[in-house]
Amino acid sequence: MANTLTLSKDQLVQKALTQMQGSLADNTWTVREKLALTCRILFDNGHDSGLAGQISARGEQPGTFYTQQLGLGFDEITASNLLLVNEDLEVLEGEGMPNPANRFHSWVYRARPDVNCIIHTHPTHVAALSMLEVPLQVSHMDLCPLYEDCAFLEAWPGVPVGNEEGEIISAALGDKRAILLSHHGQLSTGTSIEQACVYAQLIERAARLQLLAMAAGTIKPIAPELGRDAHDWIDRPKRHGAAFNYYARQALRSHADCLN
Repeated sequence: MANTLTLSKDQLVQKALTQMQGSLADNTWTVREKLALTCRILFDNGHDSGLAGQISARGEQPGTFYTQQLGLGFDEITASNLLLVNEDLEVLEGEGMPNPANRFHSWVYRARPDVNCIIHTHPTHVAALSMLEVPLQVSHMDLCPLYEDCAFLEAWPGVPVGNEEGEIISAALGDKRAILLSHHGQLSTGTSIEQACVYAQLIERAARLQLLAMAAGTIKPIAPELGRDAHDWIDRPKRHGAAFNYYARQALRSHADCLN
């Protein structure tokens, strides 16, 4: 006999959250391994743009972060060929050089102590939407982690290798989790690598859906209270971890070498 058909929605939400905590297992990959997996996940899902884009995660020491070598594509990143750099982009561990555009990562990390991972890419649909100089419109349930959580930088400040771009981008991001950068791409952040990876995946899907919807007609907004509820329901560490683990299983079928 069913025992839950008379429970309120709030009660059912709490029940589901309790089940998630006990049922969804955390992964045991290292920071380096998760970054390498993230590079392969994003490569397989449309974020590849030659050598453009950077993925980073805070190192153990303050003012340090891991990132990929300039000259390697996302599909070539492994746990062992990542670099550990300081805020001046000086290499502390590894060989080669980081992308000079990593400079604005230092500014974001300084402005946002809650951020432990930054993903900046130029995926096709995000890049196309950025050319229209319009903000991201979140009007579908699946996209609601981005609801009121995606900033917009309308004026392109140029190639992000100077401190000026770091100041502009970090200020425009504010307290949001992601940002659409006009004539440029996207930046997603997370308290964890898993969260940042999920957001990066989501913003590209959101841009694609927006372009499709705009081509068909006028996008209708969702009710703000429902968007906020959906944001909070989906934007949880256990869900992000489960999603990341799924993406990682997909990636490992063809990119097992990334953990080396």
